[in-house]
Amino acid sequence: MSRGIFVTGTDTGVGKTLVAAGIFRYLRNLGMDAVPVKPVQTGGTQRDGVLTAPDLDYSLAVSGLGLEADEVKLMSPYVYEPACSPHLAGRLAGSYPEILKITGSIEELLERHTAVVVEGAGGILVPLNDTETMLDLMKALGFPVVLVSRPSLGTINHTLLSIEVLRSAGLSLIGVVFNHLEDSVPGNEDIENDNPGVIARFGDVQVLGNIPYFTARDVKNGIWDDFDRNMPGLDSISEAVTD
Repeated sequence: MSRGIFVTGTDTGVGKTLVAAGIFRYLRNLGMDAVPVKPVQTGGTQRDGVLTAPDLDYSLAVSGLGLEADEVKLMSPYVYEPACSPHLAGRLAGSYPEILKITGSIEELLERHTAVVVEGAGGILVPLNDTETMLDLMKALGFPVVLVSRPSLGTINHTLLSIEVLRSAGLSLIGVVFNHLEDSVPGNEDIENDNPGVIARFGDVQVLGNIPYFTARDVKNGIWDDFDRNMPGLDSISEAVTD
């Protein structure tokens, strides 16, 4: 039993947080006692004098899940204020992220809960410290992986390279989610419609979903029915968590 999945991306800014929150919400709605984890958060925000992880806060708010402060700390063991790579944020703070501490926090969470949805920071090979990358953390956890990608021009190369890296590391890739973080540029529709099928074919990978662009008003009024409709691979994800 994997008891968790890892949500990573082809790059920073591809919308991992939205996808991770949507998956977490779906698992909770199935009755699974899942919790979100953001092991390393850069770009942390100050709230009541405490540096918090906004990506984790978003997932918790989406589900309406309230937890004690000690559990929230386990879900985000490393939070840094600068919005930069984890290794640089750690260097500036004088304390690098350590894989052993992250895995220990997740093991403790799994003693209390059924499953975890872990969201990475940046892309697959972003450094955590002077010797280890996000990929090393993914290998240490061994969870099946959901890869989030953008649908626009250039994504074929980025996504196929990411697929190759994950598989070469021996990780199980559930599939790819394409996430529209901005409205399509007029004239690019053919590119964005074609890219998922090309990646599915050349990468021999399942397209788990193709999430439309949500405006700020959409998000305020509720997006999750649309999210679920555009994520036919949610069942594959839930099966991977419990296999």
